[in-house]
Amino acid sequence: MPYRSFLFAPGNHPRKVDKVFECGSDAVILDLEDAVANAEKVGARATVVEALKKPRNNKGYVRVNAHHTEFCFGDLTEIIGPWLDGIILPMVETADQLHTVDWLIGNLEVASGMEKGKIDLIPIIETGKGIANLASIAGSGTRVRRLAYGAGDYTLDMNMEWTLEETELSEARAEMVLQSRANDLEPPFDTVWIHIKDMKNLEKSTRLARQMGFQGKMCIYPPQVEVVNRVFTPTKDEIAFAEKVVAAFEEAEKAGSSAIQLDGYFIDYPIVYKAQRTLEVMAEIKG
Repeated sequence: MPYRSFLFAPGNHPRKVDKVFECGSDAVILDLEDAVANAEKVGARATVVEALKKPRNNKGYVRVNAHHTEFCFGDLTEIIGPWLDGIILPMVETADQLHTVDWLIGNLEVASGMEKGKIDLIPIIETGKGIANLASIAGSGTRVRRLAYGAGDYTLDMNMEWTLEETELSEARAEMVLQSRANDLEPPFDTVWIHIKDMKNLEKSTRLARQMGFQGKMCIYPPQVEVVNRVFTPTKDEIAFAEKVVAAFEEAEKAGSSAIQLDGYFIDYPIVYKAQRTLEVMAEIKG
């Protein structure tokens, strides 16, 4: 299953929680953190679990409260069960935080009769300390298979201005992709786009994230899903070119050559591997 789009919904609004699974995103994040007032966090857990138990066609994740808060332990103990696909853990700054949460999730899986390690764990890196410790976080040796980047808290923490051009995010984004690759994780997920009516710049932001090596983007507004899914889906031209590259190279290899020209492009193994990856991504999207 592809991971192009993760759509947030506040966990304390039953109507929004039910509708979010129908918005076309590859995965849904039911939120117990920023979108829920402190007074409603405990009560929202039951709403989230009830929603996840219903039939759905996409992955169901929950963003719990941060490791250092009074709510994190209760969130995990009450929401983990066979209805849950994964946990989104915000404000991760050290590998030790992941070790603690991973250990707790594992024990709760066993207590729920689940296979240990089944629940996905995605940390959001959204502070200067988190970016500075990214190598150890990505290499924590836990169940974590992919990371997410959060620019809202990051720019606040770093006293940055979050501009429409997002040039100030380039270094952190590049580090997210680099450390994911260096530690054999999947490509990361990009930050949300907070200008919910600005679809033109959302598309620019999403294209930039794809070009930099991200595999998907988090969304906070249902109409954003179509844009994000489209940008992270190979186009017809990209698919046609990839098929052409793979076919031409197979013929060249049979003739003893591993470097050819095709429609003005120089084709060797890295280009072929990229073409194969494009076709694999499309196969995942088609299911």
